Amino acid sequence: MSNSSVPESSDTESAVPDVPRDFIRDIVRDDLASGRCQTVVTRFPPEPNGYLHIGHAKSICLNFGIAKENQGRCNLRMDDTNPTKEEVEYIHAILKDVRWLISGWADSVLTLSPTPHSDPTLREDTTNLSRRPFYASDYFPQLYDYAVELIQKGHAYVCDLSAADTERFRGSTDRPGEDSPFRSRSVDENLELFARMKAGNFPDGARTLRARIDMASPNIWMRDPVLYRIRHTEHHQTGEQWCIYPMYDFAHCLSDAIEGITHSICTLEFEVHRPLYDWILNQLDLSRPLPKQYEFARLNLGYTVMSKRKLLQLVNERIVSGWDDPRMPTLAGLRRRGVTAKALRDFAYPIGVTKYNALTDVAVLEKAIRDDLNQHSLRRLAVVNPIKLILTNLTSEDRYECQATNNPEDPASGTRSIYLTRELWIEQEDFQEVPPPKFFRLRPGGEVRLKYGCIIRCDSVVKDDQGNVIEIHATADLDSRSGGPNSGRKMKGTIHWVSAQDAVQVEVRLYDRLFTEEEPEAEGRDLKTALNPHSLITRTAWVEPALASAAPDGRYQFERLGYFTLDPDSLPDRLIFNRTITLRDNWAKKQT
Repeated sequence: MSNSSVPESSDTESAVPDVPRDFIRDIVRDDLASGRCQTVVTRFPPEPNGYLHIGHAKSICLNFGIAKENQGRCNLRMDDTNPTKEEVEYIHAILKDVRWLISGWADSVLTLSPTPHSDPTLREDTTNLSRRPFYASDYFPQLYDYAVELIQKGHAYVCDLSAADTERFRGSTDRPGEDSPFRSRSVDENLELFARMKAGNFPDGARTLRARIDMASPNIWMRDPVLYRIRHTEHHQTGEQWCIYPMYDFAHCLSDAIEGITHSICTLEFEVHRPLYDWILNQLDLSRPLPKQYEFARLNLGYTVMSKRKLLQLVNERIVSGWDDPRMPTLAGLRRRGVTAKALRDFAYPIGVTKYNALTDVAVLEKAIRDDLNQHSLRRLAVVNPIKLILTNLTSEDRYECQATNNPEDPASGTRSIYLTRELWIEQEDFQEVPPPKFFRLRPGGEVRLKYGCIIRCDSVVKDDQGNVIEIHATADLDSRSGGPNSGRKMKGTIHWVSAQDAVQVEVRLYDRLFTEEEPEAEGRDLKTALNPHSLITRTAWVEPALASAAPDGRYQFERLGYFTLDPDSLPDRLIFNRTITLRDNWAKKQT
């Protein structure tokens, strides 16, 4: 018998699909050829206001992938300019998720800040333990100086309009905006007021710093956008040092410039912001060449919610157990469900990068997950809806050794011993007292093969007072075991089983899609009306004894049932297994 405790998966495999071709990669190639840049530097800049989800996986694979393909670098930066919505918990989660997703694939191009960690609890989450990710808040002093430079050049002014009036003066797509009555303030007055904003002399919302561009611009984002606002809120990195915070559009482009980013890749909704990105950079005395922004269509996945606001709603309303609930599309949830980093990369890395929004069939993701798990998962036997099967021609002391294959996709994984005993557990669905046509599993008087075991014949059943079958009696043809004189007997049906004497009782959580509608975020739809009431079914199951020592990061195929992994909530005497995915696409059958 060969070793049965081989690794279930290798997330550190370096193999990736062939390098994709798309318009952004064409731009990068042309920029290198023309000499616009010597080294490709990209960045992944999430805002720490929630957990990363599978849409971010596409962005991570794109940004880190382009850097890897061109022997460049990719900066990990926290876009932390809005402290009212950001939390240290999210920073921890983002660091863990990024490191997990790129480990063994693109971690060599990950660039971290040269600034040492001040928070020792974050050190374990980075590749270099003495360093930390970049933070937009690292640049607050420089960003303030750049704002002062814009004021000095006459390109920015302090405005006293309220948020509502600012929006009203802005106009609309078919109506030009109106100049703020404070637009003509002198440079000196603007400098004084901006310094007083920084000093905390004004309450929240009393004043903003705005760019002076063009209130009649056809691009509404160019109509004197707000660059700074007052927020007397403690920041998770800078504490109470600041009470004014830069807007995303101001901090984003300048952070890119400070870090020497060559290709700033954003999702398509930022396309209309690009003129502002370029305008800010061009008004300041910055080192050339300047970074360039490019946009691509975000990932839209069927039966999946991507909005952080709606994901937060699911968490806050306890529709799910948390951000890492295995039904969530977050990387933490997918990891807890048993999806490997390699499976996500195999899905997200080659996926199309385009300029148009489209809905990706969730079956594409599910196929990537199944393909990966099929290659690496150890096979095990488990019964989730048990009914007792008694082999009446065996005694309670009989134990017949059977050899079970660990993974037919990997001959090196070998085999393991399981034991055929008098009392077994089988699936209730594998017995029908009055079977339908073409039912090839167990029936009264019928025969079926026990996988890795022998052929059995159903002789009788035991029923309870309500007429339900609670026990099946059968005769085992022991000569039909492997190597026996009847081993060549052919059966149309094969079922799985576990020895009741040896089995371990566990909890299994049968996860499925969280939504029944392909587009749960469709306009006008109440998210909760699209919830799948069967997205989580909990069962008490019996599993073969080899699973008593299941690895925390192991992946297992419960034969004929699906792919499973051990849940972190497990205890030595209370194992919990999460179903990652079924063996086949059951949803395709529902739609036909």
